Amino acid sequence: MDERAFALWGLPHSASVTFEDLSSRIHPADRDRVRAAFAATRGLIGPYEIDFRILHVDLVRWISARGRGDDEAIADRVMFGIFLDVTGRKQAEEGHELLAGEMSHRVKNLLAIATSLTAITSRSTTTTVDMARELTQRLTALGRAHDLVRPLPGSEGKAALLGDLLAILLRPYDDMGAFSGRIRVSVPRMGVGEAAATTLALVVHELATNSLKYGALSVPTGTLDLSGMDQEENLVMAWTERGGPPVKQPDGPGGYGSKLLERAMTHQLDGSVARSWDEAGVVVNLTMNKAFLVR
Repeated sequence: MDERAFALWGLPHSASVTFEDLSSRIHPADRDRVRAAFAATRGLIGPYEIDFRILHVDLVRWISARGRGDDEAIADRVMFGIFLDVTGRKQAEEGHELLAGEMSHRVKNLLAIATSLTAITSRSTTTTVDMARELTQRLTALGRAHDLVRPLPGSEGKAALLGDLLAILLRPYDDMGAFSGRIRVSVPRMGVGEAAATTLALVVHELATNSLKYGALSVPTGTLDLSGMDQEENLVMAWTERGGPPVKQPDGPGGYGSKLLERAMTHQLDGSVARSWDEAGVVVNLTMNKAFLVR
């Protein structure tokens, strides 16, 4: 081997190198495969290429060994060929595979959510027009949440700021914007993970839809105040409506939207929902586990 090959393999210089010398540096998981592949090249006519990992100090490198089979590259018991360091290429391929896997996972999750929302919406509406409108609104809310989820520096995952997320989700219900009009948002500064952002988008949409139909957002004079308080392991948010029509506690267990809200808060955010039916307006207290909020 030449000087660069010895450096690549991390072997001391010597007049000859045997396969056993090289085998000592091959990754244990690849060693048997490489040995069998090199043995098979003796019966192969034409060029061959074998990719495998080697251990170099504390690093793992990818090597591409290339030569010609059928003993064409052997002269006087010396094998001729080349070793290429393809670590960069392999890392890029692994990155692409991870990205493809993540995209596949996210698409499957979104399709599952869309399927569930379609089923729920079909049971809670009476006409195709109402179903199309409500389903579109729910899916749009999900889209807004995913637009806000972005990579954090230092490979710390993905998150959106809670205040930004709520402002974006509530903006369609307030022409003045969530911080200057009749909708006011005041929450602690904290990150929201990708999964929690999806859940919060559904929660906010259900509450805002009910308010738009029956509560404070159904009249021009109504106001909505969404405030948050950090309580050790939990975040407690109060959804307070004022200035709307008189409200009263509905009869029965609630519709499918209420059930979706309950499931989202308890299963996805390890929290709870508590409603107060004040004549001045409904108050909804949302309690969620901060550890689940950053997921």
